[in-house]
Amino acid sequence: MHELERQYHIACTSEDVGRYCILPGDPGRVPAIAALFDDARQVACNREFNVWTGTLLGEKVTACSTGIGGPSAAIAMEELHKCGADTFIRTGTCGGIDLAVQSGDIVVATGAVRFEHTSLEYAPLEFPAVADYTVTGCLVRATEALGLPLHTGIVQCKDSFYGQHSPEASPVYYELKQKWESWKRLGVKASEMESAALFVVAAALGCRCGSCFHVVWNQEREAAGLDQRMSEDTTASVRVAVEALKLLIAEDRKAGR
Repeated sequence: MHELERQYHIACTSEDVGRYCILPGDPGRVPAIAALFDDARQVACNREFNVWTGTLLGEKVTACSTGIGGPSAAIAMEELHKCGADTFIRTGTCGGIDLAVQSGDIVVATGAVRFEHTSLEYAPLEFPAVADYTVTGCLVRATEALGLPLHTGIVQCKDSFYGQHSPEASPVYYELKQKWESWKRLGVKASEMESAALFVVAAALGCRCGSCFHVVWNQEREAAGLDQRMSEDTTASVRVAVEALKLLIAEDRKAGR
C-alpha cells in the first residue's frame, strides 16, 4: 500500500498517539474517557475513528473509537500500532449470558469465542482468542478497587447484533440458536462484538490487549423471569479502563518495560 504521512483511516501520525490506548466502540464515548486524562485534546476524527490523546501519570495515552464490530476494530489497532501503540484496553458494552451477570455489572474478558470472521484473516480457527494476562490482571484489580460487581471469564463475539437478538428471523436460525445454547452450557459470561478480533490481531502484532464491559442487559435473565433492569451508563467501565491503564503504566515502569 502507498505510504501515507497519516494513517489512512484514523488520520494520525506517530506524534499523535501514545503507547497505551483505550478502545471504545462509540465515538461519542471518547470525550468522556479523555476527560479522565490530563491535558487531553482531539488529534483526529475520521469516519468512526474519534481520537484523543493526553497523559496519565506523565505517560502519553490515547483513546480511539473503533465503531461496531471486528473489521473496524482491527483497522484501528493495526493503524495505532503503526503509530507506536503496543498496549490496548477495549472498553464497551455487552449483553449478559450467564444468569449471574446482571445489568450494571462489569465483565472482564479472559478470552473470547471466535464466532466472527475478522480474526480468521489473522489466525486459523484453532488459535485461541486470549486476553493478555497482565492487562487482565490490572482490569480485575481496578474493578475491585472501585468496588464494582465483577465477573471474569469467556465472552462470545459475533458479527450480527440481530442474529443474537432476533435469531428466528434469520434463514440460519437453527445454527444461531444451537450455538447460543452451547455458549450457555459452557458458562460464557456475555456477548459482544470486538474482543475476539482484537485479541487475535494483538497476538499477530505482538501487542497486549484486554477488555472490560458494562453489562447493558441479560436476555437470559429476562427469559428466566428474574429481576431485570436496563443500564446504558458506561461511566463505571470507562473508569475501570482508565484506572487499569494507570496500574499498567506503573507496573511497566517498575519492570523496566
